[in-house]
Amino acid sequence: MFSLALEHGPLAPAAARRESRRVLADWGLDEDQIYDTLLVVSELVTNAVSHALPPVVLHLHAALGTGPVRIHVSDGGPQDSPDNWAASRPTDEHGRGDMIVSSLSDQAGTDDIDGVIDHWASLAA
Repeated sequence: MFSLALEHGPLAPAAARRESRRVLADWGLDEDQIYDTLLVVSELVTNAVSHALPPVVLHLHAALGTGPVRIHVSDGGPQDSPDNWAASRPTDEHGRGDMIVSSLSDQAGTDDIDGVIDHWASLAA
């Protein structure tokens, strides 16, 4: 298991990818698996930073052997302020993240645990 608290800002997705790449390589994933997993990590973290309140925390879980890699990104819930950066962008600049996550993942979902929102995805390893 790996956990990383992230800055609630534009550098969070890059930090998440950088640290996740190292961990996934240590876990023995091949380059294609790492690439797909990092894309899902990036999308989930970007959504949390763009649409939710802090804190943003990344968790990676992998079962030994042939189990899946599970990605969890938790956040502080919806950011409903009118100055939400993502809401101010043209629709052609966003809105594809959920499609990317669902197409690369075996399963994906969202859970609300006492006000902490957990967005998760599971990919074959």
